[in-house]
Amino acid sequence: MSRKCELLNIGVMSGNKVSHSNRKTRRRFLPNLKSIAFFSDTLGANLNLKVATSTLRTINKYGNIDSFLVKCRFNKLSEKAQSLRLKIKNKQKLAQ
Repeated sequence: MSRKCELLNIGVMSGNKVSHSNRKTRRRFLPNLKSIAFFSDTLGANLNLKVATSTLRTINKYGNIDSFLVKCRFNKLSEKAQSLRLKIKNKQKLAQ
């Protein structure tokens, strides 16, 4: 499985490791990923996702996973998150 956030596509970045003598060698910066189960109120099911901790802080800011997916920009989301967002929006539309 790839090292990417399943909601915002945050992945591996590359850069330089700089020594004390200012020599530069290439290195990789891995994202801090956590496997977390979110409960979706709208769908009524648990969503098991591999999420970056920075994304997790954003989800906590919005309150829950449903409001995060609805309020976040569509092109910023991954394909899996876009499909989840469409399911949530359709369910909310039917409930009204």
